[in-house]
Parts: sequence; structure tokens; C-alpha cells
Amino acid sequence: MSRLQNIVIADLLIKIKQIINASRSKLAQTINSELIQTYWEIGKAIIEKERTNNFDNKSSRQIILELSKQLSKELGKGFSRSNLFYMRNFYLYFPNVQTVSGQLTWSHYCELLVVTDENKRSFYEKETSNSHWSVRELKRQIASSLFERLLLSEGKPNKEKVLKLAREGQIVLNPSDLIKDPYVFEFLGIPENKPILEKDLELKLIRHIEDFLLELGKGFMFVGSQFRITLNNVHHYIDLVFYNKILKAYILIDLKTEKFQADNVGQMNMYLNYFKTEINDEEDIEPIGIILCTEKDEVVAEYALGGLTNQIFASKYVYYLPDKEILIKEVERFLIEEKLTKQ
Repeated sequence: MSRLQNIVIADLLIKIKQIINASRSKLAQTINSELIQTYWEIGKAIIEKERTNNFDNKSSRQIILELSKQLSKELGKGFSRSNLFYMRNFYLYFPNVQTVSGQLTWSHYCELLVVTDENKRSFYEKETSNSHWSVRELKRQIASSLFERLLLSEGKPNKEKVLKLAREGQIVLNPSDLIKDPYVFEFLGIPENKPILEKDLELKLIRHIEDFLLELGKGFMFVGSQFRITLNNVHHYIDLVFYNKILKAYILIDLKTEKFQADNVGQMNMYLNYFKTEINDEEDIEPIGIILCTEKDEVVAEYALGGLTNQIFASKYVYYLPDKEILIKEVERFLIEEKLTKQ
């Protein structure tokens, strides 16, 4: 074949593969939407029968168990008792099927149906859609109490913040919107209270960079570790450098395997000033510094970080999933206190 024929074949291969991949993607989306609609209709049929016949919870469970046996026998897999309960609750929690996101799979919704609080469930639904979380990522974010951690990161939560997260998910407009407290590094598999060197912690985070980026939040891109800057022939090394494409800002992270100290701030302030002068492009906003430590005294942090022109934050990190009940009670306590102060 001639050179021209080979070029034509190569171009056609690229074009045909693009057409097939787009068609497969569209077909998968259509199948998923039909499946979601079908399960919602089944849930609706179950609920309507329960309500028409005034069935109590015990009677409903008996009917679903027998229904599962019959459907599995006649139609095959997909109609287990637990799946039928998910369909039932799917209709209860999402009575208007038009509000259901077509981007989420049935497996996503099965995870969301475990979340009983309406505001919290709405937040995770929005975030899954906006951030394109896989089912594994969604499970991890629910288990790590992301909703409560975002509410508590800016101090006392309020009802408006709860409703805003439920309606919109996490919106990143300012540097403070990126910050969590605590950060959860359970994916590293480090036992609680086990001593570890800062360089070893850094290496583990890099090896688990995908999980680390998920925990950091929206828009983070990894730039490098041990980023060297030189001042007066003296080398300094920044532990981790990221870029946030939403804010258009460099994020400098200083890892500490000890309690937050006031003198940590001076070093980070120097790094930020260097980045502003030497690294930033015209479209970049001022860089942001995060000091990650094992413990943080709020009073010390307030005085150490107050009055700075640079954006520096101090947050704790932990190696284990937080006790969700404690975080939930803490959020509820703050909301009750706020309600009482307004009366």
C-alpha cells in the first residue's frame, strides 16, 4: 500500500474508534437511566401496595421476602431481599424521579440510601455527580464523615451552611473552602499512635497519591515532593507542592509528625513569599500554605496565624476513620446552641 493509503487507514481507525467509544458510552448511559427508572417504578409499586393495605413494618418485610423468592425464581438475579428494600427506599427518599442524577449508577444510589439524613444524603449525591466519584470513592467519603468535617472545618457550623452543602455540594471559591480539619489518612494503614518519621509519612502519601488527592478535595494536581528553593546558596525543601486548578493557586504542604508549633509558621511564610515572587504566573492567585500536624492547640494556632498577609492554615491529620457518631453529635450540638442564641 502507498503512504497515502496508510495515512487514510490510520485516520479512519482513529475516527471509527471515536465513534464506537462515543456510542458505547451513550448506550451505557441509556441502560443506566433505564435501570434507575425501572428500580424506582418497582419501589413505587411496593410502597403504594403497602399504603393501600395499611401494612405495618413486619408485614411489609414478609411480603418483600416472599416477593424476592418469586422474582429470583422467575427472573433471575437482581431481586434479592436487600435489593428490593433498596428499591423501596429509593422511591421513599427520591419521590420525584426527575431529581435523580443520570450520572450515578444504581450502586451509587445503594450507598446513598444508607445515609438517612436528607441534607447529608443530598450533599453526597451532589458531590458524587460533581466530582465523578466512583462507588469506592463515595463509600470512602461517607466513611470518613466528609460532610461533618467540612461543617466543622470553619469553626461552628450553622443551618445555612448545612443547607448550602445539601443544595450545591462543596463550592470552592476561597482558600478556606479547601481546608478540612481533620484530614483522614486511613488509606496509609498506619496504626494509631505509631511513631513515624516525616520523610516516611511523605513517601507513603506519594505512593497513595490517588487516595491523597481524593482526601485533599476538588481540583488538586500533584506538582512534586521535596520541592527545592535556594536562598543565599542555602537549599530549602518544601515537603509537598500541589496546584489547585479551581482557585488557580499553588498549595504548599508542610508535614509535621508532632504537635503544631508557632515557629512552623515562619518557615511556611518564607516558602509562600518565594512562590509569589519566583514561581507564580500572572493568572495565579497567591499561594496557600497548609501545615499538617498530629495535634493543634486552637489558641496557639489563632495567635500564630493571625495578622499574616499570606494564607496559612493549620490542620490535624489522623490515621483512622473518625467516629461518625461523635462528629454528628458535635455538629448537632453546635446547631442547637446556635438556635438557642437566636431565640
